[in-house]
Amino acid sequence: MHIRKLLVLIILGLTSLSATADFRTTMEVWEIDLVNLRLPGTESGTLTFSDCEECESLTVRVTPATRYTVNKRDVSLADFRKVIAGIVDRQNTIIDVSHDLIADRIVQLNVKL
Repeated sequence: MHIRKLLVLIILGLTSLSATADFRTTMEVWEIDLVNLRLPGTESGTLTFSDCEECESLTVRVTPATRYTVNKRDVSLADFRKVIAGIVDRQNTIIDVSHDLIADRIVQLNVKL
């Protein structure tokens, strides 16, 4: 009797897997060359970036909740701007841009030096 119940539960569990397979992308992370990025002036501004120099630019809002990190250490927007301004090799410096697609806002900017 218990074996039947177990088999029924296994079969029901396997058939429900197809229903849970509907995935939705909610976050996109871009690796942007620093030369293709324009930082926001304020915490409630916009960030403009593109994948390449020939690509169309994308402008997305930032909020006070947006995180700015240098080598995975949180910094303020002002400090982040100072670090970015001091980078000499802008062509080969990558900025990770995390974009919340649902809220259409930038969640985090990270630079690894």
